[in-house]
Amino acid sequence: MIVDVVMPKMGESINEGTILEWRKEVGDKINLDEILLEIGTDKVDSEIPSSASGTVIEILAEPNDVKEVGQVIARIDTGSSGGEVRNEPSPVNEDPLEKKVKISSPQPRLDSQSESQKSALPDRKVFYTPVVVKIAAENGIPLSEIEQLEGTGRSGRVTKKDILLYLEKKNLKAPASTTEERKVATLVTGRSEEMHHMRKMISKHMMESLNTSAHVYVMTEVDMTSIVDFVKRKHDEFKEREGYALTYTPFIIESVIKSLKDYPEMNSSISGSKVDYHRDINIGLAVAIENGLMVPSIPNCEEKNFLGICRSVNDVAKRTRDGSVSSDELSGTTFTITNFGVFGVSMGTPIINQPNVGILGVGAIKKQPVVIEDSAGDSIAIRSMMILTLGFDHRLIDGAGGSKFLESVRKYIESMELSDIL
Repeated sequence: MIVDVVMPKMGESINEGTILEWRKEVGDKINLDEILLEIGTDKVDSEIPSSASGTVIEILAEPNDVKEVGQVIARIDTGSSGGEVRNEPSPVNEDPLEKKVKISSPQPRLDSQSESQKSALPDRKVFYTPVVVKIAAENGIPLSEIEQLEGTGRSGRVTKKDILLYLEKKNLKAPASTTEERKVATLVTGRSEEMHHMRKMISKHMMESLNTSAHVYVMTEVDMTSIVDFVKRKHDEFKEREGYALTYTPFIIESVIKSLKDYPEMNSSISGSKVDYHRDINIGLAVAIENGLMVPSIPNCEEKNFLGICRSVNDVAKRTRDGSVSSDELSGTTFTITNFGVFGVSMGTPIINQPNVGILGVGAIKKQPVVIEDSAGDSIAIRSMMILTLGFDHRLIDGAGGSKFLESVRKYIESMELSDIL
């Protein structure tokens, strides 16, 4: 039986995908759920498992080809004996990266694994994603090393992030001369490579945003001293209770939500000559990942209390970095926050995330001498200060409106009642 492989639908708003890489060629055998190809959308890159077991007899798309959802891109012959075929459609939001490759120890070897290593491995079943297996093979890491890693994925599974972090630490331990030799070799020979698909998509979206919105920026300093002190006091207690660290981001989001209620035009979008004022407040949170940046949405923030915001921020950031966030979660934002302060940067001018009309850039918190004014006279004190940058669309919002919004955010942050916030 001949089975058609079609471009899968990766989310409600996704209508097409780009072929990034075929893992099989015409004539190759393939098993049910074995990775057949990798595709990219304007939201996320995903590995696609085969829906049938058999032989690849036809590939109808080349790398970098853009195909519509439902379009046939390959065909598999299941053979006269009738290979396995998955009849039911895969769930739209299922993450293809969660598909696993089953490796039976100690038989498989990723590289020139020694016989002593091989015999030392226990006779058990170990599961790794194809991405992990590929990275390990490319870097000559034997299976015995992977099994020693403490995975952060589901049920202790080793994720792509885990093995990349392991490689990074391993390279740092290499002799200085070796590292320097690599740097010199790179500088002497130079290199040229195709831009990663995600980088292409980011480039496209950023240029479209610059061509769409009239970008204007205003900035202000915020005194974060009370919040910094509060986070220090509650750090251990909060982490023990919730299982993750209390960060400054939820405090900023809480203040932004209040300001968006006061200034609804900042929680809107422009459609032609019309302005759509959104009822829901869906905060987009920029999350840095390996090949770029993703902006998952935290929906209905106006309904959440502070602890709910903390949990949502931790959940969406963790799943974005693990690659398990769905395509639908990467759309629907009404206002975006990007925190470049985590990299030690004091100030920046972020590009608006379309179709939003505003984006808030959060700088690093740094101690500074500040003039304090009171009835007793001026004094100088050491305070934890942070710079906020508001980028807004001048087609809808004037300087006065943007300045008032940013000043509102500052006041809400500095006057936040912390005694019973948790």
